[in-house]
Amino acid sequence: MRAAVVRAFGAPLEIEERPLPEPGPTQVRVRLEASGLCHTDIHAWRGDWPVKPTPPFVPGHEGVGIVDAVGAGVTRVAEGDRVAVPWLHTACGTCEHCITGWETLCTSQQNTGYSVDGGYAEYSLADSRYIGIVPEGVDPIDAAPLTCAGVTTYKAVKVAGTRSSDLVAVFGVGGLGHLALQYARIAGGTVVAVDLHDDKLEMAKQLGATYTLNAREQDVAAEIQKLGGADQAIATAVSPRAFEAAFASLRRGGTLSMVGLPADNEMSLPIFQTVLQGITVVGSIVGTRVDLAEVFELHRLGQTRVIRETRRLDSVNEDFAAVEAGDVTARLVFTF
Repeated sequence: MRAAVVRAFGAPLEIEERPLPEPGPTQVRVRLEASGLCHTDIHAWRGDWPVKPTPPFVPGHEGVGIVDAVGAGVTRVAEGDRVAVPWLHTACGTCEHCITGWETLCTSQQNTGYSVDGGYAEYSLADSRYIGIVPEGVDPIDAAPLTCAGVTTYKAVKVAGTRSSDLVAVFGVGGLGHLALQYARIAGGTVVAVDLHDDKLEMAKQLGATYTLNAREQDVAAEIQKLGGADQAIATAVSPRAFEAAFASLRRGGTLSMVGLPADNEMSLPIFQTVLQGITVVGSIVGTRVDLAEVFELHRLGQTRVIRETRRLDSVNEDFAAVEAGDVTARLVFTF
């Protein structure tokens, strides 16, 4: 099989021929049809975060494809089923987090495309207990971004507590944010979309944002305060300044839902304002298997749109550069 491999942090990915992996107990082998490019893959490639992957590795955690081989003990899926291979590769299944439905907080988890090889390849191994089941009628090229960008922003809106009549500010309306604003609307919120690029703001309008603000040209926090302040701010942009502006946009009693993971890991959080205004700051990390099933079902019912462009694996280095430069409106998906 062909795979794109990180041999050293920051060095161009190499397209290599690798032997087909064989599934072990509880595992399945997936012949991938599509694999999304997430900004996390770029952070993994650069080694940006405090916990780093170990080269060589294959990035990618938005893989969707057909099960073509199963290991011993697999009962949940069979050969021929379409499945999604998400960020959460495995968890222990027995800790307090796992047994209370928060497996994404398990300290023993393994992560696809980070601690185990991921979806920038023609085939991928996955644990049958943690894959997503892609419903009939959902395009695999749509399902790929939903496997991370979708479930991550869906969970962020959930933990923010968005309800009908709430004003929701989405900071960064690219690959993650264009889905966040749709989930905020499904929950009943009125959306303010914030970005640096007019093409993304135009897309946000088409997807139902009531207000759009260009952070290059406007004091977005002040503009949102003129609207009464945001009940929730969903921060998906990979910039600490965007997180600080999101905090400043909140009304009293509002919630900042932190989603994006900037390489610069620090933001200023004013204690006085947080306490006196009763602000909640919450971190939201991807989503559980239940969340992913709900995301797929919403898409099957026609309630969400995935804005994406397809690419071939050979252009992976150029595609990383395009995403970093902000030249991609929403999501890129590699097809095989």
